[in-house]
Amino acid sequence: MHHMLRRACATALLVALLPLGLSAQPVPANGYQTPAPALQALVDAPRPPQLSLSPDRDMLAFIQNPALPGIVDVAQPELKLAGIRINPRTYARSQFSFGSDLWLMDIASSEQHRIAGLPPELALVSLSWSPDQRHLALSHVDKAAGELQLWLVEVATRQARRLGSQALNAVAGRGFDWMPDSQRLLVNLRPAGQGPAPEFDGIPHGPNIQQTGPGGSVKQIRTYQDLLGNERDALTFEHYLRSQLALIDLRGEIRKLGTPELHIAAAPSPDGQYILSQRIERPFSYLVPYSRFPRRIDVLGLDGTPVHEVARLPLVEGLPTGNDAVPTGVRTIAWRSDAPATLVWAEAQDGGDPNREAEVRDAVFAHAAPFEAQPVTLARLSMRYGGTTWGRGDLALLSEYWWKTRQTKQWRIAPDAPDRAPELIVERSFEDRYNDPGRPMTAPDAAGNPRLIIAADGDSIFLDGPGASPEGDRPFLDRFNLAGRSKTRLFHSQAPHYESVQVMLDSDGTRVLTTRESPTEVPNYYLRDLSADGAAPVALTDFPHPTPQLRDVQKQQIRYTRDDGVELTGTLYLPAGFDPARDGPLPLLMWAYPQEFKSASAASQVTDSPYRFNRISYWGPQAFLARGFAVLDDPSMPIIGEGDIEPNDTYIEQLAASAQAAVDEVVRRGVADRDRIAVGGHSYGAFMAANLLAHTDLFKAGIARSGAYNRSLTPFGFQAEERNYWQAQDTYLAMSPFNHAQNIKAPLLIIHGEQDNNSGTFPVQSERLFAAIKGLGGNARLVMLPNESHGYRARESVLHMLAETDAWLEEHVKGTETGAGEQAE
Repeated sequence: MHHMLRRACATALLVALLPLGLSAQPVPANGYQTPAPALQALVDAPRPPQLSLSPDRDMLAFIQNPALPGIVDVAQPELKLAGIRINPRTYARSQFSFGSDLWLMDIASSEQHRIAGLPPELALVSLSWSPDQRHLALSHVDKAAGELQLWLVEVATRQARRLGSQALNAVAGRGFDWMPDSQRLLVNLRPAGQGPAPEFDGIPHGPNIQQTGPGGSVKQIRTYQDLLGNERDALTFEHYLRSQLALIDLRGEIRKLGTPELHIAAAPSPDGQYILSQRIERPFSYLVPYSRFPRRIDVLGLDGTPVHEVARLPLVEGLPTGNDAVPTGVRTIAWRSDAPATLVWAEAQDGGDPNREAEVRDAVFAHAAPFEAQPVTLARLSMRYGGTTWGRGDLALLSEYWWKTRQTKQWRIAPDAPDRAPELIVERSFEDRYNDPGRPMTAPDAAGNPRLIIAADGDSIFLDGPGASPEGDRPFLDRFNLAGRSKTRLFHSQAPHYESVQVMLDSDGTRVLTTRESPTEVPNYYLRDLSADGAAPVALTDFPHPTPQLRDVQKQQIRYTRDDGVELTGTLYLPAGFDPARDGPLPLLMWAYPQEFKSASAASQVTDSPYRFNRISYWGPQAFLARGFAVLDDPSMPIIGEGDIEPNDTYIEQLAASAQAAVDEVVRRGVADRDRIAVGGHSYGAFMAANLLAHTDLFKAGIARSGAYNRSLTPFGFQAEERNYWQAQDTYLAMSPFNHAQNIKAPLLIIHGEQDNNSGTFPVQSERLFAAIKGLGGNARLVMLPNESHGYRARESVLHMLAETDAWLEEHVKGTETGAGEQAE
């Protein structure tokens, strides 16, 4: 996936590339354009199916991924309300790509089974195994009927049928979940007899007014998109969100639970006797999405009657300053998965304010049915609660973290004995990838809930980790004894492959399902017997190479040093057969995304692996290997602020130094022509690209997709920046390429979705930067993609994005050297 074609004089290489179509096509001002055939082939390359493992870990369900949807589908009506994008026909979240086929595989025999009775034009949205593995439930969009339907697959007979006749509502979730008994599903239905959405005559009934409260404190108010704007929006939102909670059995018989409400979550207890219900209430807000609206949390009986009120949470329109700020009150509530019916949640003890001195930041509580006694305290934490992995009454792993210092701790607790002192298992910086011990492995229990896999000795668990090292990532599986703190390595990925454990197929760490790949071998699923020393893995799948025409591109993981001593990493891609000594330097596209660190040592760690598959997709820079470019993908762009120093106070200096080091390295290697290097990125990477054009002369052109360029428009923080604009005004101004648009002299291609829903990257960010560059006499092109969000979904949009980028690079980068970009005869 990365790197370079050749110069016109390198005849042998060029001949190999001629079938890929290297000639640049000028892009007219209007109308969707199609890029060169080599790029279009990447868009239409087949995609491997997704896999879902059965609860007993002996079967796989395959879901075929379809091609990109067309603009006709993406341009269908869509409502943007309270932070949600809603398909008004189906009463579900907007979605344009659906699973188009479904089949099963027996892992032991590798035998595949087709399923009869599926809808003729399957549009699969979500799929879930029943806890007893006898059935699969799935949601399917019937486009003709305009509804989201619930379907059931009987695994033994491999026969599918629709379950019930009432449509689902999936505006705030997927619309269905299995009950622990595997005989019923908890569903959100479109209320029977619900009329059409409210209609409005377009005549306003008065102004829309907002007001602050008296004596308000300083709060962070992030820049959200798709918010409610008036009472008309609020009424429409209520109409589409309102759903009927119900139980439906395997015969399709429905039992309603209560009346239709504004449900946003519902989860059955592990014993199947209760339902944890969360619904929102008025007053709504024009400043924040629905997740911050007033919320009522209740425990319901199976008849829908409330049996316990957990909390009534107020509207949250802002938080204290800092990334460790949280709302007060009940937070992160869920059922304890290893107990019949026990709720667990966290509550801030410092007012949710990380700037307030406090020994205890969060307390974690548990409350068991029938909820008559007082909640018990499971933990009192010096940092924020990060979740719990449940095992049994005397064994659970609880995590806490603090963003400001990048610290994390993991504790062993005994949830059935809350007075027992917790045991510290891990304390480290979560930036430190080299010392990541891995994540605890889990498997579903009889009720379908995730539980720690505990070895037969009763005191050992299993840890799966990325295995970051100076040689690159080498995933591993460890057996970890909690009593003696001893580790036994069961599996470690070995060169020249990258292999990662996906799931354990037993509870003693002998049989595992892995994915295995190499630069030229597409990831496939393998069965490994770890008890047989030296046994080769057995392939379960054989997915074809999606881009065989680019199979033999070269990939190198390169290391180099910034002028301040920070070691950097990047992945360099070169075309098949390319020899810099013979063929000379190539034009190069550098594509990156800055990241903040609190330590130089963490920033210097190697990322990724040289043995991963060279996946050349239409989305990343590797596509332009097919157009004669070398590619430097994800070169390190660390922004470091150790101790009390804030990283962004020297953002520009560190960014420029990292870019300079990367350019010097690819030139030193002889693979890139210093006068033909472009820089690009998406989102925060686009922000980076604009800044590098404004503050350096390293690049001949830039590509900026869906970025934000004026930080005064994101005044309450962005990325990892915790301070608001008024606390760090100089930093916000210095970091904004909009404020330095007069210095952007290299040509900049700006691409943005007209309906970007990402926080902070409003389309106006691109429009204003383009207007500034144009007004100041610079060279820029603005491409606004209709009906597109932060990521581009329609095939026409993606093809046009590639055509624009290709033409820009051909004109402004290849064309900067005499003869560059000319085609071989």
